Amino acid sequence: MNIERMKLFLAKVISTCGGLGYFPVAPGTFVSFIAVLLFVFTPLCRDITTLCIATVLCFAFGTWAGSVMETAYGDDPSIVTIDELVGQWIALAVLPDGLISVVLAFMFFRYFDIAKPGPVDRAQQLPGGWGIMVDDLLAGIFANLSVRAVLALFSLLHVTFPG
Repeated sequence: MNIERMKLFLAKVISTCGGLGYFPVAPGTFVSFIAVLLFVFTPLCRDITTLCIATVLCFAFGTWAGSVMETAYGDDPSIVTIDELVGQWIALAVLPDGLISVVLAFMFFRYFDIAKPGPVDRAQQLPGGWGIMVDDLLAGIFANLSVRAVLALFSLLHVTFPG
């Protein structure tokens, strides 16, 4: 196996989250859901230090792998889903515990990732893997802030949820 083929193989493994990006229907949503499940059912993922390190590493490797994948497959191939993993983890970071936070983080992230309002859309225009990764990073930040705003509104209105 020559160097270029090995590089492409490694980029595929990283950028598709170990092959999850090949899911036949809505691979980005599927990987976002898997990111939520990892967060909810793996206590280590809720540790902010671990989550930050994992997110930064996935962002860095995803930027490299995304660039390789764009060279091979064109602009922002749908199988590249490491950006959804990173964005969803950012959307979930340091939110209050509870199902409502998780559900809102998932819904808001998917909204911002798909609708791509303003700066999210502009970030997608960055070259190579940067455009692939930064738009989802921003979508994750906007989702996280939106969840916080909704939870603050619920608190002001004295809305409570069981559990």
